[in-house]
Amino acid sequence: MDFELPEDSRMVRDTVARFTTDELIPHEALIIRREAERGYSDTPLIPPELESTLQAKAREIGLWGIDVPEEFGGQDLGMLTKCLVVEQLKHSVVPFVLPPESPNLFMLKELCRGDQIDRYLLPYSRGEKKSCLALSEPGAGSDAAAIKTRAERRNGKWVLNGTKLWISNARRADFMIVMAVTDAKADKRSAFTAFLVDQGTPGLSIPTSFPMIGEYHPYEVVLDNVELEDSQVLGEVGAGFGPLSKRLGVRRLEIASRCLGLATRCLNMMIEQANTRQTFGAPLADRQAVQWWISDSYQELEMVRLLVYQMAWKMDQGRGDVRLDGSMVKVQGTEMIARVVDRAIQLFGGMGVSKELPLEYISRMCRVMRIVEGPSEVHRWVVARELLRNGLRAA
Repeated sequence: MDFELPEDSRMVRDTVARFTTDELIPHEALIIRREAERGYSDTPLIPPELESTLQAKAREIGLWGIDVPEEFGGQDLGMLTKCLVVEQLKHSVVPFVLPPESPNLFMLKELCRGDQIDRYLLPYSRGEKKSCLALSEPGAGSDAAAIKTRAERRNGKWVLNGTKLWISNARRADFMIVMAVTDAKADKRSAFTAFLVDQGTPGLSIPTSFPMIGEYHPYEVVLDNVELEDSQVLGEVGAGFGPLSKRLGVRRLEIASRCLGLATRCLNMMIEQANTRQTFGAPLADRQAVQWWISDSYQELEMVRLLVYQMAWKMDQGRGDVRLDGSMVKVQGTEMIARVVDRAIQLFGGMGVSKELPLEYISRMCRVMRIVEGPSEVHRWVVARELLRNGLRAA
C-alpha cells in the first residue's frame, strides 16, 4: 500500500495553499462582516466583482477544471486531487469555489447526450453557467425516495408539478437538475427521472428563501405545470436514482474535505495561541487540558483524512459502490470539525467567540454540515443496515 500523494497532486495542493493564503484569507474580515450584516437577505457573501477577480486569478495559475475530462477542456486530475484542492481552499472561511463544483459535474458528464453537451455540460465545465440540484422536498429530506414531485406525459411533453425545499443556489443557478417521479408504481430504482430545467422556464418560481446560520441560504422552488421537451430529460427515463446516489456521494466527500481544511485552520490557530499566550505566569502549552485538546484534535483530523483520501482513491480506481464510504466520511468529518472548533473556541476564550477571529463563524457553519446532505443519524443507520444485512467484507 502506497500512502504517498502523487507528485502532480502535491504540486496542485501547494499551489492552492498559496492561493488561499495570498488571495482568500485577506478577505475574511469582509466575509464575516457581510454575513453578519445581511440579516434576512440573500446577499452573496463574496461581492460579485471580488468573485470575478478571484476566478480570474485562479484561472491564471491553472486552477481550473481540476476534475473536468480532458475532452471537455479540463485537466482530469481525479477526485483525490479535487479533495486536496477543496481541503486547502477551506483553510479560509471565504466561500470561494473553483468552478465547476464536482457533484453536479459528475451527473452531467455521465448523463448528458447530444446537444445537452453543448448547452449544459461544456458551459458548466468552463464556469460560464451555474447549476443546482432540486431534490429535497417538505416531506422528503434525507429520505430521497419519498419525493412527491411528479413528471407526467401530456401532449408529447413532460409536465412537472411539485415543491422543492432547501435548494442551495436556486436563484443564482442558470439551470437546475430536478428530480421527479415518472412512475409512481415502480420501485425507487426505476421510479425517478432527472430533468434539466432552465432558469426562467414558465411555471418555475423561487418564492421563498430561508436565512440560516453560517453561509447557507437555501430556497423554495415551485414547479407549476412546467412543460419540458424530451430533450430536457437528463439520462434515461426512470434511471435517475443510480446517478443521483453517485452525485450525493461526491458531495459528501466534498463536505468531509471542507471539514479537513477548516479543522486544520483551527488546529494551527490553537498551536500558535498555546505557544504564545501566557496565563498565571506560564504558557497555555504547559496546561494538560490544552495539550489534550491539541492532541485529540490532531488524531481525529488525521483519521478523517485517511477516510477521505481512501474514498477519493477508490473513486479514481473506478470502484462504483462507495455508498458506505460516503456515509462514513460525512459523519466523521462533520462531527470531527464540530469538536475541533469547540476546543479552539475554548482555548481562545472571549476572543474565540468574537468576530475578530473566524472561529465563531466556523462553529456556526459546521453546525449546518451535520444536517445537510443527510444528518449523522441517517448515515449511521445506512452503515449499520449494510453491515447487519451483509456482514463485514474485505476492503
